[in-house]
Amino acid sequence: MSGLTVDDLRAEAEARLAGLEDGASLDALQDALVRYAIAVSPSCLNTEAADAAASQALAAGGTVAMLHEVIVLVSGLGVHSLMTMSARLPLPDASDAARDGLWNKFVGDNPYWTQFETQVPGFLGALLAHSPAAFEGFFQYCSLPWSNRTLSSRTMELISLAVDACPAHRFGPGFRLHLENALSLGLSRRQILEAMDIAAASGGHVGVH
Repeated sequence: MSGLTVDDLRAEAEARLAGLEDGASLDALQDALVRYAIAVSPSCLNTEAADAAASQALAAGGTVAMLHEVIVLVSGLGVHSLMTMSARLPLPDASDAARDGLWNKFVGDNPYWTQFETQVPGFLGALLAHSPAAFEGFFQYCSLPWSNRTLSSRTMELISLAVDACPAHRFGPGFRLHLENALSLGLSRRQILEAMDIAAASGGHVGVH
């Protein structure tokens, strides 16, 4: 099976954004928070780049609370292991009232999870079958930044698509989901591509002493 390159993701984005007006650029704070997110993500953990981006964000009117919320947001990249691998394992024969209750509580008929299922088909059902505790934990952990609202939804979607498109990660399902969310929130073609440019220029994991 062939992999997914940064150029592949760029081509997907260009095709999806074709015909749209360029629109506004990233403002100084958005630019800094995207840079910070990539630097602090598990795929990079570049402390020097993070410190520089943090200073840039604070100078642009950001807060320490915003920066920490970025850390919380991108720390969730580990769930991509769950998304990619859970459904590849043989599924246990597991169906009971407790699992049904968890499904109805966290998924139900929410249109967000319907869209999510198109990008990661079978994941949620597989996770619930393998581990109800992990299923519940997935929703609780991933919802933290959206519950606190320290960052705007637009900023979180920009960060998420950029981190999923950086050379050290390249997670197509998440990128496509966040690209659609970004467009639905009114982010411009230029803002999305600028965030991707920042991501493309980032390096790999530099190691942590």
